Amino acid sequence: MPASYVKPYVKRQKNDATDAEAICEAVTRPTMRFVPVKSEEQQSVLMLHRVRELLIRQRTMLVNALRGHLAEFGIVTRQGSAGVGMLIALVEDGDHDVIPPLARSALLLLVGQLREVHEKVSEMDRQIHAWHRSNELSRRLETIPGIGPITASAIAATVTDASLFKSGRQLAAWIGLVPRQNSSGGKDPSRKDQQTRRSLSPPASRRRGARGPPLQPERQNGADALGCRASGEEAVQHRRCCFGKQDGADRLGVDGDGQAL
Repeated sequence: MPASYVKPYVKRQKNDATDAEAICEAVTRPTMRFVPVKSEEQQSVLMLHRVRELLIRQRTMLVNALRGHLAEFGIVTRQGSAGVGMLIALVEDGDHDVIPPLARSALLLLVGQLREVHEKVSEMDRQIHAWHRSNELSRRLETIPGIGPITASAIAATVTDASLFKSGRQLAAWIGLVPRQNSSGGKDPSRKDQQTRRSLSPPASRRRGARGPPLQPERQNGADALGCRASGEEAVQHRRCCFGKQDGADRLGVDGDGQAL
């Protein structure tokens, strides 16, 4: 039984006796769902897939390390296996001085490990394909459009009894193939925007028409904030030194009179 289905029957102070009592109580429920036990053959095939996935992650790490180290010397190639092949050929070619000798000796270790991991991944693929050809269920799954030997063998080894699922949608949800959640979680986004605008708006006492001094802007653009005319050289100098971002025509490299700075 799934542990999440037994947990509601566990009383407080969790211990072995309480867990055993909860299991005995849950197993008697008429609507309880049970986990089918996989055979040793299925567990072995799933182990092949897990080892293959680990090796693929290691291969990706080695490729990224090789690209990153060569990028420090300004050597960058296109993405994909073709680009990796060019980098490997460049590292193994000792007739040029683009890569220093010490760097080449270190990168040769990465290249050797990369070749070894790639051969192991190919060996895992051969074993998975061999089991796929010997299993009738896996071959039948391959006839579905979009499913190849790797996916078919993984499904055949993971799903012990497909009759336990009421529909294909339930099976997909059990595997983890669920649509992406784009909903707002029951919250109204327009109401949230109204609350945000209300929190950012000034208080009523500082709005136009209310008593009290009018709301002054935090920053005044132009030379009026400096108390001088926009056409003066002093205003231009003050703009440059006082403001982190220049406004108006100064962004284009000219002053207020249109003269180049």
